[in-house]
Amino acid sequence: MGKYTEQFKLTAITAYLDGNNGFRKVAQHFGIDFSLLRRWVSSYQRNSSLPPRSPGRGYDDGFKRQVVSYMHEHRLSMRQTAAHFGLGQSSRIGNWQRQYYSGDLVAPVDRQKKPIKVPKKIKPAKPTDTDDSQKSRDQLIAELEYLRMENAVLKELGFTGGKGTNIGEKALIVSRLKRRFPLPDLLGLVGLARSTFYYQVQSQQKPDKYAELNEKIQQIYHKEKGRYGYRRVALVIRKEGVQVNKKVIEKLMAALGLKSLVRPKKYQSYRGAVGKIAANLLERNFVAQRPNQKWVSDVTEFKVAQQKLYLSPVMDLYNGEIIAYETASRPQYSLVGNMLDKALNTLGEKPKLVLHTDQGWQYQQAQYRHKLRSRGVKQSMSRKGNCLDNAAMESFFGTLKSEFFYLKRFESIDELKAGLDEYIHYYNHDRIKLKLNGLSPVEYRTQAAA
Repeated sequence: MGKYTEQFKLTAITAYLDGNNGFRKVAQHFGIDFSLLRRWVSSYQRNSSLPPRSPGRGYDDGFKRQVVSYMHEHRLSMRQTAAHFGLGQSSRIGNWQRQYYSGDLVAPVDRQKKPIKVPKKIKPAKPTDTDDSQKSRDQLIAELEYLRMENAVLKELGFTGGKGTNIGEKALIVSRLKRRFPLPDLLGLVGLARSTFYYQVQSQQKPDKYAELNEKIQQIYHKEKGRYGYRRVALVIRKEGVQVNKKVIEKLMAALGLKSLVRPKKYQSYRGAVGKIAANLLERNFVAQRPNQKWVSDVTEFKVAQQKLYLSPVMDLYNGEIIAYETASRPQYSLVGNMLDKALNTLGEKPKLVLHTDQGWQYQQAQYRHKLRSRGVKQSMSRKGNCLDNAAMESFFGTLKSEFFYLKRFESIDELKAGLDEYIHYYNHDRIKLKLNGLSPVEYRTQAAA
């Protein structure tokens, strides 16, 4: 290589000065004679305008600014700049560079400037009844600051004045405003002790141990369209393998604002005379030991768009399952007759069954009673005007209307019929019952038969 540029020479010199290798290895790396490299280094050290740092002596700000400016002007690296100025370490140039851009490397004249006085922050003070003209400027500013703080708190409280706000919400408000206003004044305004505030802040920073359970509760509640209370929600969760106390579910549902639907219908009764068509064989004993031992039936009415729809179901008291049902736009005998045919077709021979109803005119018809006798079914009827004698069927109607009919606006009878089909299938196959150990009627019957 006949002629070497100044940049090449400086690179080779820097590699020798900053490295641990000798002249031979560095020269071999750059492809030059080691004696040539030695002359370059010697000449560089002799002709360097600024000597290396001597022990015990620092560099002034002017020298540091000169080094940083030279490095930027000639586009050198920190190693190359350190070699040029004879500095032992290149890392200190990085520190000088940060000081240069942060403004710490100021001229001596700048250091003599007087510091700017920061105005003292005025503590908020509650306004007094004293005339404003007699108050000092600082007192007026302090009262203004208090009013600003009070206004900010009221905005956070939703202009409720703090009524109905719990301790946790107050702690959140203080946390949001403590950067703008003094903490002691905020705590005094909302009525919180300092220890209570810090306890609430710590508690709110902890992860919610019921987060997954809350999510599961909401999923079940909305899936069942609000029909499940805390007891049945707890049963569903336990069936999924999670052991949880129903009281915990009750507390969490209350916190989430989830409440099961309450039946609006209450029944009143009076003791009437015993029916003459059939005796009251059931006598309010609504417990059956086997399927097809005790059935109950009744008729209920729905009104949609100035039209009426009548439903006649029959229920097995063994598991609360709806065995059969029929709907019609008029309460004719065919409504009950068709329902009875569907139900009797599910029976085998010699069923040993009691079918209980009220004293409705349909159940007093000769053809209805004949069908029961022909299949060996005993007829039972409630006392006159006493709906409690058929409370199991009335309970189903109350559940049906509160969980289905009252929750939706139906535009036509056909829409109502389709909805009834869907709900009764859900009631039989999916809706769990507490007295069935958290099983649906069909699941309970199937499990017992297995």
